[in-house]
Amino acid sequence: MELFKPSIDWGHALVDSLSWVAQAWAISAVCVVVVLVALRFVTPWGHQFWRISGDYFTGRHSIRVWLMLGVLLLSVVLAVRLNVLFSYQANDLNSSVQTAVQGMATGNQAVKRSGVHGFWMSILVFSVMAVLHVLRIMLDIYLTQRFVVAWRVWLTDRLTGDWLGGRSYYRAASSTPPSTIPTSASSKTSTCLPPGSGHAQRAVERHQQYLAVRAVNSVLSVFSFTAILWNLSGPLTVFGVHIPKAMFWVLIFYVFVVTVIAFRIGRPLIWLSFRNELTNAAFRYALVRVRDAAEAVGFYRGERAERVQLGQRFRPIIDNYLRFVNRTIGFSGWNLSVSQAIVPLPWVLQAPRLFSGQIKFGDVTQTATAFSSIHDGLSFFRNAYDSFASYRAAIIRLNGLVEADEKARELPEILTTPSAGDNVDIEGVEVRTPDGDQLIDCLDVHLTAGEALVITGPSGSGKTTLLRSLAELWPYASGALRRPDGDDETMFLSQLPYVPLGDLRAVVSYPASPGDIPDSALRDVLVKVVLPHLVDRLDEEQDWAKVLSPANSSGWPSPGCC
Repeated sequence: MELFKPSIDWGHALVDSLSWVAQAWAISAVCVVVVLVALRFVTPWGHQFWRISGDYFTGRHSIRVWLMLGVLLLSVVLAVRLNVLFSYQANDLNSSVQTAVQGMATGNQAVKRSGVHGFWMSILVFSVMAVLHVLRIMLDIYLTQRFVVAWRVWLTDRLTGDWLGGRSYYRAASSTPPSTIPTSASSKTSTCLPPGSGHAQRAVERHQQYLAVRAVNSVLSVFSFTAILWNLSGPLTVFGVHIPKAMFWVLIFYVFVVTVIAFRIGRPLIWLSFRNELTNAAFRYALVRVRDAAEAVGFYRGERAERVQLGQRFRPIIDNYLRFVNRTIGFSGWNLSVSQAIVPLPWVLQAPRLFSGQIKFGDVTQTATAFSSIHDGLSFFRNAYDSFASYRAAIIRLNGLVEADEKARELPEILTTPSAGDNVDIEGVEVRTPDGDQLIDCLDVHLTAGEALVITGPSGSGKTTLLRSLAELWPYASGALRRPDGDDETMFLSQLPYVPLGDLRAVVSYPASPGDIPDSALRDVLVKVVLPHLVDRLDEEQDWAKVLSPANSSGWPSPGCC
């Protein structure tokens, strides 16, 4: 009967682990970069993701981003190494107990003492590694959330800036001819709502973090535990065919087959997730419209009509969600079934070798651990397919927003140049509808300082559309405009009053930023427009569009015109 012998030399475990971590980190970093570059050029979703977030990883602040990613990758490598060491520790724990019991049963005190000593040593090793494991998890959570917060700040600024840049928020909404606008409001909201209006951005952040970290962890786990399973696997004869290292090859074949089937079952989840984004966005948009027009709805007694409209927009959410649930049940049921079916295999294959004395009980438990780790690692892409579906749907929606913004900025507009003095010159301006119908044909106007011009005409003749064209909002116009240069030199007033959010100082200063205009000037403006009761409320933050009457809103002051 043999004395207990540790499965590895724990005296050199620290040095060996540091060397392994350094090598694994370097190899993993190179592989991750290569894979990301390949995904960027090979897959549509990789191209779309890079289109949305590429500047975050290549801009002037990218060094800090890559350093943070390197630290997070190091945390993943440490986690895998600790899992490997835990498997050896569990092997020692079970084998030492088996040795001690065998020594007691045979009366061999030397064997018993070696088993008892090995047991307490394995407990000590576990205690040290447990502390390291907890510290690593806490640090990993902190660093991961800091990275996610920084990325979210950048992504929000990037998407809102892109949406507001070049007046894309308006031009994208008006660039689709009426004949091609879908009747479903969901298609409209998917391109016309700001990026923060839905869950797409948060879905990208959440699933990108989960998928990237888990993918690296899974691949590292597969490579790390393969050597363990390979060494512990025995031969197997099936129908007269001798299979060396049978457990390893059975596992690879099994995971491949069930993964192919899982992908076939889960593929519709991508489209269903995308539809879920659109239908929910449409319903939220309808709710916001009712809230913003609450007074008008109340005067019209339109509650019944609004309820019908909301019901019509809510019904597609439920229909799509039920299809999503049914598909998810099938997908999850398949994954759970095949995962549970394979659990007994390492025990079944190793039990004869244990009973014949070829291996110890600790070897069996470590075999099961290695088998489970490799199975889970290889099955990650199968089990995470639903998360990938949500991620893919969110990427599609955000990419659609970015694409719509780019197309809107590429639309034609009236050529605007600075004028000589304070003159306004309009030369050869033509305005058309999205369908190409002519509204204004070759308009020429010359206005000097102090002159006024009133545009008259029947409804629908293009009066407001002309002003939109001169303001570089309407994309279906051509010609030239010369006007006083600078954003503050020419003011366009909307036909519909707009009162922004914020305190009264920000509201009165709009479109200038709060603090750009002295408070004394703001108070003078409020007095001029007969709102003296508001001069002492500049710091007060309310929804001023609802506080003010419609008459006050339509004559809302702006320091630039008073």
